[in-house]
Amino acid sequence: MAFKAFEKIHIYEKQGAPKEKDKSTIQCLECFDRNVYIGSKHATVQHLILPSSTHGDLNPGQSRAKDGRSRKLGSSNPVIQLRAVPLFNHLLVLWDRSVTALNMFSLEPTPALKKIQHVSLFEVCDSLLTAQAECVEMVTSSSRRRVIHIHVVGVDRWEVVKEVPLPQDPVALAVDGTSLCVATCDRYLLCNLETGSSEELFPHNHNTQRVFVTSAGPGEFLLNGPESLGMFVMKTGICERPPLQWPLEVLAARVCFPYILTLQPQVLSVYSMLDQQCKQTVSLHGATGLVSASDGALVFTERDIFSLRPVPVEEQIQALVGHERVEEALLLLDGVQSQRPLDSYKELQKAVTCLAGFVHFYQEGFSEARDLFIKGELDPREILLLYPDVRPCLSEDFQSQLDQVNKGRDLQVLWQEDRDTFHHYLAFLGDFLTAIRGTEQECKCSAEVDCALLWLHAELGDTENLQQLVTFPNGCRLDHCVPVLEQHNRFFALGCLYQSHGKQIDAIETWVKIADGFHKDSSCSDVYGHIVWTLSQLEHRDTVWKFAHWTLQRNQEIGVQIFTMRRPDDRLETQDVLVPLEKYPLAVILYLEFLIHDLSSEEERHHNRLALAYVTQTLREEEEADLRQTRGKLQHLLWESKFYDVSSAYESVKSTTLHMEKAILLGKSGEHTQALQVLVHQERDLQAAEAYCCRAAHGHDTQFREALLLSLLQIYLGSEDHTSTAVDLLNNNSQFFAVENVLQLLPNSWSVQLISQFLVKSVRSTLHQRRMVKLQRALAQAELMQHKMQASKAKFRLDKEQKCKVCQRVLAEPQFAGNLHGTLCGPLHP
Repeated sequence: MAFKAFEKIHIYEKQGAPKEKDKSTIQCLECFDRNVYIGSKHATVQHLILPSSTHGDLNPGQSRAKDGRSRKLGSSNPVIQLRAVPLFNHLLVLWDRSVTALNMFSLEPTPALKKIQHVSLFEVCDSLLTAQAECVEMVTSSSRRRVIHIHVVGVDRWEVVKEVPLPQDPVALAVDGTSLCVATCDRYLLCNLETGSSEELFPHNHNTQRVFVTSAGPGEFLLNGPESLGMFVMKTGICERPPLQWPLEVLAARVCFPYILTLQPQVLSVYSMLDQQCKQTVSLHGATGLVSASDGALVFTERDIFSLRPVPVEEQIQALVGHERVEEALLLLDGVQSQRPLDSYKELQKAVTCLAGFVHFYQEGFSEARDLFIKGELDPREILLLYPDVRPCLSEDFQSQLDQVNKGRDLQVLWQEDRDTFHHYLAFLGDFLTAIRGTEQECKCSAEVDCALLWLHAELGDTENLQQLVTFPNGCRLDHCVPVLEQHNRFFALGCLYQSHGKQIDAIETWVKIADGFHKDSSCSDVYGHIVWTLSQLEHRDTVWKFAHWTLQRNQEIGVQIFTMRRPDDRLETQDVLVPLEKYPLAVILYLEFLIHDLSSEEERHHNRLALAYVTQTLREEEEADLRQTRGKLQHLLWESKFYDVSSAYESVKSTTLHMEKAILLGKSGEHTQALQVLVHQERDLQAAEAYCCRAAHGHDTQFREALLLSLLQIYLGSEDHTSTAVDLLNNNSQFFAVENVLQLLPNSWSVQLISQFLVKSVRSTLHQRRMVKLQRALAQAELMQHKMQASKAKFRLDKEQKCKVCQRVLAEPQFAGNLHGTLCGPLHP
């Protein structure tokens, strides 16, 4: 079925005997509202009354015009033009080279308006035909002279107010306000009625084409230009629209926005002003004229009149979409926007845009379809309805508003016959639903959209998007989505779905089954780690304790993170954690380390318990020949911590082989000599003994370190096996030993040569210290001399009762001191 922009309706057929045919033929036509006026070739004016509706819904009898009055003007000269002036109920008739005014309804002459003689053409200015106007303007061209007369027409008068000369006789004219467009025998002119100036537009060939000028809208004219071009010319003389290519034999043209009607002898063509393409042709044999009407146009032959009524824009657009002429439909919709109410336009635009989207959809133009569906704010459920496997997601009360969609391709059949193409449709569905998710377009059916997306991601194996959907808040219905995920073995995503819906226990139980091997799902490489992280973030204590033992039994080092990784404002009570952790020694150590090192706990029980745990763990590692990492932590704790009970810690290691730890604890109790004996005789680690002296002396003066080293030296000297070690101790630490103290301890059997290196280093060190003291004294004296010299150049005022700035005593003696800043003090405070 061809597209129709206009409906042709036969509204009048002139009756008459064959012998009167030539006398009764229609010469011209005029129309205002339901009134149609016929000017015949035999000087007759006839009034017709159209029915209230002439659309196709009336039967032929109802669509015909009714005969009104008629009037014979005189001789047999034809009526050339008719123009209605409804403001004054005037019907202006150009007949016998004269303009006569008749009453629009009675067709009686208006006595006050005398006939205007010698007129070849006339036109009424349409832009002034308003109810507020007291008069209208009429333009006439003289049949004797090359001039244009401007008349002011009132209810009972008309008079010439201006005369505008023309270079040539006019053939056709049209007027718009103060602008007049005239066609002469070989060109078109644009005249200004106020100034009388004229401007040549372009030439034409009057011998090969019908010349006419008609109004194309406010301030715009339509002309039959050269080379069969319909030219749009503004009253400023410029063309703002592209020209329209039409046939050579065009007899007349009228604008019925957004279309241009062009009349040819056997056919009427309908062109779009929006894209300059021919949209419709209407067969009209013997048509001679075309006039504009309030709701379309009238076409007449010698005996018949046809009404061309525009098809409602909604129907035109739907027809274009039905013919898959989508771009034309949207172009038409945008073109008529300015002439339609805004709300109506928006709704129509949405509907048409969606229909256009479906055309692209079934042509596999998915990108265009998605954009059009979004622009048209299509209900996503209309798309979901097309996919058989997704239909269960829709609520039972949903009713589709787009029945024509069902005429498209059956996607179920496509799934069976062409899997590759069907996968393209599935990809489009995911792209579209993802694009609208979270927008107003999706808000009224978020559950359906999310359920469909979940099914789609599971079906396509899109793990990343599926995980993102179920992890964040969503509208998925569990009764629909749980079976889908189970069917596709997406158990990790199932747990996340439970979690996003607040079912924490169901979520963790599902993940536990994956970790224990009851469910197979490779989408998450570390399910156990995810469980631990989830428990560490949970505020519900019962759920945490429900799964805490499972996590610790599986891996104490990671499982303890459910307590250590919690937010600062959501930590569990320390004692509540330590009690159940007693079964898990490694977890206890890690949790106590967290309390002491991360939370800076100073509670003695925590430090004591950690020390005891370190001891137990160290003894176990020694039995298992494991690494000694824990022992290093134990020693660090014993050295650095100030908050544990030394005696309790010593009792725990007293009967063990942890000699280094015994020494540290003895040292903490002040028993440094006993500590060194443990290191030398029990641990048998001489380097450790010397390192102990260095570590224990940290923070003390050199005398304390010397005392420790002397104690170590005495221990070495007490055994003949450690003679060389004692010598090395002296040589390596000569700066810390006083020679006189060492000499008192050395056995008489030792030779000078044995300790010569120590003696040399000691003497050198002593000389160096003495020289440094002398140098410092000299520098101090030089500084004092400099102060005195500067002070001698300054004057000081000593008042009675003035006090020393240092000791605050009154300066009663004549001696005093002063610094560089002029501050006075007593002689004892230089």
